[in-house]
Amino acid sequence: MENTDQTAFVETFGSSPLIRVLDFFLTYREFDYPMTEIAENTNVGWNTLNILFPRLLEKSLVIETRRVGRARLYKLNQKNPVVQKLIEIDNLLTSKAVDEELKKQGIELEK
Repeated sequence: MENTDQTAFVETFGSSPLIRVLDFFLTYREFDYPMTEIAENTNVGWNTLNILFPRLLEKSLVIETRRVGRARLYKLNQKNPVVQKLIEIDNLLTSKAVDEELKKQGIELEK
């Protein structure tokens, strides 16, 4: 059974904590978030997030943008070539999923 709450990215690559975190950043790439919101919005446990997050920072997939009080905020590093490819893949998967859903509903778009 298909989970309609999943994005095309998660549906394709699986629902591991790393994929859910990347998906969150891809979906909301224009905004920055503190770790607590990232954990809440991805349903990734705090300890798990603290284990995988340093790797995202080390690979410059995610960057720290600012501090608000004691909280550090992070966002997707859209200047990173790997991130740019992930965005392309995400856009392609989303477009394909939309096309498939429209086809299921009997709606044809002109190309």
